[in-house]
Amino acid sequence: MNEDIRIHSWPCSYYLDTSKQWVSGRLSLTPVAIKFTADKTGELLVNFHLSSISEIKKESSNLIFSSLTILEKNTKHWFSSLQPNRNVVFNILEHFWREQLLSSQGTGAEAAALQTTKGKELTGLLTGSQKRLEDTAKVLHYQGEQFDNIMRGLNKIEGDMDVADRLLTELESPSWWPFSSKLWKAPLETKPKETATVSDSKNQEGIIIRIPVIITHRTDSNVKPGKLTLFASGLEISDCNSQVIHRFESKDVDDIRVHTPYEISVRQRFIGKPDTSYRLLSAKMPETIPILEMQFSKKIQFLEDALGFVGARKSPQVDLGTSIWQAATGLLGGVVQPSSPVGGREGVDNDEVQLQKQEKISQEEAKELKQILKKLKGLALETEAELERQDEALDSITTSVDRATLNIDKQNRRIKKLT
Repeated sequence: MNEDIRIHSWPCSYYLDTSKQWVSGRLSLTPVAIKFTADKTGELLVNFHLSSISEIKKESSNLIFSSLTILEKNTKHWFSSLQPNRNVVFNILEHFWREQLLSSQGTGAEAAALQTTKGKELTGLLTGSQKRLEDTAKVLHYQGEQFDNIMRGLNKIEGDMDVADRLLTELESPSWWPFSSKLWKAPLETKPKETATVSDSKNQEGIIIRIPVIITHRTDSNVKPGKLTLFASGLEISDCNSQVIHRFESKDVDDIRVHTPYEISVRQRFIGKPDTSYRLLSAKMPETIPILEMQFSKKIQFLEDALGFVGARKSPQVDLGTSIWQAATGLLGGVVQPSSPVGGREGVDNDEVQLQKQEKISQEEAKELKQILKKLKGLALETEAELERQDEALDSITTSVDRATLNIDKQNRRIKKLT
């Protein structure tokens, strides 16, 4: 992720301690840093990492009202005249600061990242792929349950059609026919139990991902912290106390707009009344957007500021099979079955020898990569089998619907004859 992406910026004033005066400008937030740029000179007066912040507070004094202070190491920075208001800026800054502290992208992790081996880098890449495949499997599993519920409903409809057919036959039979009263009598004891199965499956629905978010409702200027939970059947927005603010079923979502890699808006349209719309900002949003894109592929829209993100994320995915699988098998092959010594080959300079030495991975990393690849292969096979099963179920549903339609038309004609 590009660390120079500007998540948000706010007009404000900054107290410059060297000249003992307030300077107007813009306070900017990036994924890893806070910056302040003066309006008149364009000079960057403040630029420090989120991990270096010790405290963010809302303060005021006799001379400074509605101010925000940020304690960075031993330096205290004062910001005032914040727009749209101090609470909005405080909630957003505090959210990204806390998430930065909880994540592995702090100063210590950054130093360690410079020494990350190829094996660890590949392990992280494959682990991410495994997580995405597991999320896909959850969505497909829920879709399979929905198909099963549809099939149960269609079977119940067919049973009702059989009863209707017997009743029509009874009405069409002459009064002197001796078997007319026995044609339509059939037990229906097991039919009502189907609804309980459907409701139970809904109650047991699993959570795909849950992230902390900053929530803005419609165009309100006030924001509040909360949580976004993604289910296979939709998404749910709740406050910090886990009280549900709103739940969108998949069919209720009309569009999802990705404003930046960290901010989206979800909307449900209505006729004759205002739309239901929520704007969600989160440091964990880049991890959630691929899942939203998978669930709402026809409803998600990437705006101009997010096009760079989707392009950067999708470009390596074009050659996913070669970049991940070939790299993994190639590296594993170099460890498990090492080839002839590099020094024995002609025309290989010292730089190439050094590069190949750097790309080798340890036996422990190779073992871990093998385990991940084994899990990925199992998940891929399960996903493929589930897709095939759903294709068969969809064909059965189509056939059942066509058969039910023909039966309804036939019974309509019989009813018209009776009337």
